[in-house]
Amino acid sequence: MDYLNFDYEEDEDENAEMSEGTVSVEIQSLTEATDTAEEKPREDSSDTDLEIEDPERSFATIKGPELYLEACKLVGVVPVSYFIRNMEEPVMNLNHHGIGPKGTKALAIALVSNTTITHLELEDNWILGEGTTYLVQMLRENCYIQEMNISNNHLNTDGAEAICRMFYHNTSNIRAIQLAGNNFREESAQYFSESLMVNYRVIELDLSHNEFFEKAGEQLGQMLANNEALEVLNLSWNHLRMKGAVALSAGLRANGTLRVLNVAWNGFGNEGAFALGEALKVNTSLNELDITSNHINNEGAIKLSKGLELNGSLRILKNVLVSNSFIRLLDSVAEAHPELDVIYGGVGGHIAKKPLQRPDAMKLIQYYLDSNKLRLWDFFKNMDKYGNMKIPVAEFRRAMLWQSKIPLNREQVTELVRKLDRGRTGYVDYSHFKVEEPEPKPKEEEEEEEEV
Repeated sequence: MDYLNFDYEEDEDENAEMSEGTVSVEIQSLTEATDTAEEKPREDSSDTDLEIEDPERSFATIKGPELYLEACKLVGVVPVSYFIRNMEEPVMNLNHHGIGPKGTKALAIALVSNTTITHLELEDNWILGEGTTYLVQMLRENCYIQEMNISNNHLNTDGAEAICRMFYHNTSNIRAIQLAGNNFREESAQYFSESLMVNYRVIELDLSHNEFFEKAGEQLGQMLANNEALEVLNLSWNHLRMKGAVALSAGLRANGTLRVLNVAWNGFGNEGAFALGEALKVNTSLNELDITSNHINNEGAIKLSKGLELNGSLRILKNVLVSNSFIRLLDSVAEAHPELDVIYGGVGGHIAKKPLQRPDAMKLIQYYLDSNKLRLWDFFKNMDKYGNMKIPVAEFRRAMLWQSKIPLNREQVTELVRKLDRGRTGYVDYSHFKVEEPEPKPKEEEEEEEEV
């Protein structure tokens, strides 16, 4: 790990809660950072010191909008009015504001002492590697920001190294971070791999739309095999093919925490599908897998389905185009794992082909209930183990496919679930089916009816 040069000196109170003293130290470190992007120093040295108009005041004694305005003067940028107006809100959305690295520096100075913002959005602002360094320095002191989006900011390898330095030393409270579209290449994958092996804070990571190829797949596979924190990982729209796809799948095989994995649009091919199938045979944590558009044909689909037969944790499998052979295999898998929902857009290259019309599941249920003089609410209530009028989708699918009173196949049950759980909450809420019991008739009326 030493060859990545991630070791650096850290303050003893680095992980302590913020105080006036630590704020002052962090602001000093931010403002004293030299501007490596400029070859010649500016005649006005205000970019590298803390001189302000009033010499009696210091940055350690001011906060909020006032601190941000002084920071903007210091680095020579125009303040972002939206930031000033919303500094007390938990979510700060500064996407597409053209902030740049120096504007990011001003934001970082102001955010060191901010205690209300927990979610920071900075997508598409040309932050570059330089701006990333300022954010990382700020996050060493700010323990309140837990979610950050810095996608599409041209971070390149320098930005990746700065972020991974933070990962390696676990020096921030960031739990979810989006880094899509930042021109990360093979050399960047090495930083992510080795830093995330020891990171225990980040649980959601988006590295989609980058330039990771086979070597990166091997390195990220090693990371998956050793990481014990990540729960959501997005690697879609990269180039993880052949050996890279196989290595990543091998890492998934050994992983015990990942719940959601997105590897869509990577070109896994049949070799990658086979490796995924092998991983699914033993993986017990993954709930959702997206393999959309990965050049997997009938042969690969068959190999993947072998893993589905033995897997007991996967609930959602996404794919755009499947074959008739895969559909038949899926039907057999559904018998053993009815809770698995496979989402696909077409069969055998005929996406626009009119699907076979089947009786509406809800109408079949209603017909059965009418024939047996039962109520719809009672029908759902019998599946409700907890009596809270909310049935987990996995349990509902299992109950509907295993019952024998109403003939429903996998596709009918899938459509029924989508109707009853339109918001994709993971629960079938049947409370609105409840019908009030009719009030009992007065005794006099009952006697009259008996005489008649």
